[in-house]
Amino acid sequence: MTTLAAAAIVLNWRRSAETLACLDSLSGAVTVPSQIIVVDNASGDGSAEAIRRGNPDVAVLETSSNLGYAGGNNFGVRWAFEHGFEAVLVLNNDIRVEPEFLSPLLQALYASPKTGAATPLVIADDHPDEIWALGLTVDHKSAGVRRRLSGNRISSLTELTPVEVNAASGSAMLVTRDVVDDVGLLDEKYFLYYEEVDWCMRMRRAGYRIMAVPSSVVRHRVSSTLGADSPIIDYYMLRNQMRLVQRHWTGLRRTTLLSAVVARNLATIAAYTIKPHGGRRIAHRNARLLAIRDAALGRWGPMGDDVAAACGVPRT
Repeated sequence: MTTLAAAAIVLNWRRSAETLACLDSLSGAVTVPSQIIVVDNASGDGSAEAIRRGNPDVAVLETSSNLGYAGGNNFGVRWAFEHGFEAVLVLNNDIRVEPEFLSPLLQALYASPKTGAATPLVIADDHPDEIWALGLTVDHKSAGVRRRLSGNRISSLTELTPVEVNAASGSAMLVTRDVVDDVGLLDEKYFLYYEEVDWCMRMRRAGYRIMAVPSSVVRHRVSSTLGADSPIIDYYMLRNQMRLVQRHWTGLRRTTLLSAVVARNLATIAAYTIKPHGGRRIAHRNARLLAIRDAALGRWGPMGDDVAAACGVPRT
């Protein structure tokens, strides 16, 4: 196996303590990425300075505005390739890596020239004996995406060899420059959520395999940035699922899937209207309504000011 120089990209938005903990875990790995890059997504809260302090070997890049998950990571990927790195490890800042995590990923990625991405076994911090994800499964009949083996016991994994999956978890995935040159960067129109699924589906359509590597282990602090019950998640998840369907399904199947997604969410919207739970569900209702509107109108990228206000999330 020829190991190429890999750079790790960690995206930060107003979570410098979280990012610093991620960097600490990376620095303690047996095999450390050739370069660690932090992209500060216009935090405006002193995050970049806090991360630079005490981390002289980390390249801290600052964007002029919040580019979202897709745009922020693309910013780092472009920098890595411009500086000669031949693979990139996209890593959420709420990930903590186990010491031996990187070598199995590299081995899986370079085992075959047709491997597009490698993703580790992800464990949730609050349930360390359970699997959070070993790659993702895309249901082509429903356009649903679910985490593979989620909730299963770690002890149930009897085979530790890499396995082919539909998509990698966006919390941690390793990709080569050749693959990015072939299929392109993350689609920035998603802004947040589903972009890694779209990326992997494009890789698979180009003939590449996505491999999940159970011998590579990382731990994930779930929804630490937005919180598990944010209307922002409702908005981007629904709008972007509709974008995914529009991009990867065709003909009658695409029309049927879009109709089913809209109908299912209109039912939820009606339920939130009838029983708003003391007003707590109004922002979630608004988020879903506006997600359907924006998908229909082709409004992608970051949510507009009207969406943020209707969701009760003032933009800063």
